[in-house]
Amino acid sequence: MNCFLNSWKALALREAIFLVPASACAALDESRNRQESGCSGGELQGMLKMKSNSCLFFCPNQMEFKDYYKIMGVAREASQDEIKRAYRKLARKYHPDVSKEKNAEARFKELGEAYEVLKDPEKRAAYDRLGANWKENQEFRPPPDWNTGFEFSGRGFSQEDAAKHSDFFESLFGQGFRTSYGSDQRGGRSSAAFHHPGEDHYAKVMIDLEDSYRSATRAITLQVPQLDSQGRVTTHEHKLNVVIPKGIRARQQIRLAGQGAPGHGQGKRGDLYLEVEFRPHPHYRVDGGDVYLDLPVAPWEAALGAAVKIPTPDGIVELKIPADSAAGRKLRLKGRGIPGKTPGDFFVVLQIALPPAASDTAKEFYRSMAETFKSFNPRARLGV
Repeated sequence: MNCFLNSWKALALREAIFLVPASACAALDESRNRQESGCSGGELQGMLKMKSNSCLFFCPNQMEFKDYYKIMGVAREASQDEIKRAYRKLARKYHPDVSKEKNAEARFKELGEAYEVLKDPEKRAAYDRLGANWKENQEFRPPPDWNTGFEFSGRGFSQEDAAKHSDFFESLFGQGFRTSYGSDQRGGRSSAAFHHPGEDHYAKVMIDLEDSYRSATRAITLQVPQLDSQGRVTTHEHKLNVVIPKGIRARQQIRLAGQGAPGHGQGKRGDLYLEVEFRPHPHYRVDGGDVYLDLPVAPWEAALGAAVKIPTPDGIVELKIPADSAAGRKLRLKGRGIPGKTPGDFFVVLQIALPPAASDTAKEFYRSMAETFKSFNPRARLGV
């Protein structure tokens, strides 16, 4: 499905707005997490219906990559002390109250954002994972799983706090990113004579959709950022065998008792919370507890009806396709979505697959079909 007509910048200058026919709205709603729209970035951010024959949807634009090391004027392998000294020097130079530089306020704000990331070993380790191949001002869109597999302490920024910085910062460290290195969320002192529980840790992990249907035990290795003796950021591995509970959904958490930070004195260890996301699947897409499958069907199966076998995460089932079905028709298998107290549904979205006109016989068939249905206009809704 392609975006068409003119696009406008939204008020926030982060989104492009496109007008599409109302007949496409249902299909857009079903595919809002898929790269079918033809828009930059592909993922549909939202939708607003208008009138009876049109709707609006929004496609996020790419943003510019920020090289925080270049902004701070330090090497990527700089120690935390070197980063702190560089920030203090540049902050004095560009502080709006004393600086005479024309762009002092903007540079001071930019420095503060860069230092917010690089001073924190956890955020810095996650930022470094993006790699050194990105260049300053290069168009950028963070991969959806860019911060998975890291174990962080604390809960980090609120969305409101993250929004005070650039779009680039917000896209990386806004909602869903947990990190607050060195902060004890439970309060208390670090004295060995004071018995206090250790702080909780958090990580985001990717699992297969099938694991949610059946439950499974999976070996997971997390990267835990830490400082070495030279004050440079390194990581060590935290290996775990994790039971994936049946029916878990995206963004829900698995609590691993005693796998967080050590306690103080005789205080018990904190807990580790694993936030779950599903790996992209070649067949299915997930919306809450519901699972969707795009099912190719032959024209005669759609027109005349048929009983066909289809895959589901729980095994092969037989589906009856009603006669006179059109492309985009949605068939529901109640309760066959992600299991749970209230299980989700499994939806099959019909897609018409045309046989190729690769032989004279096939071409003649299409010609006869065109003659038989010469009064049929597939573009009637477009007014042409």
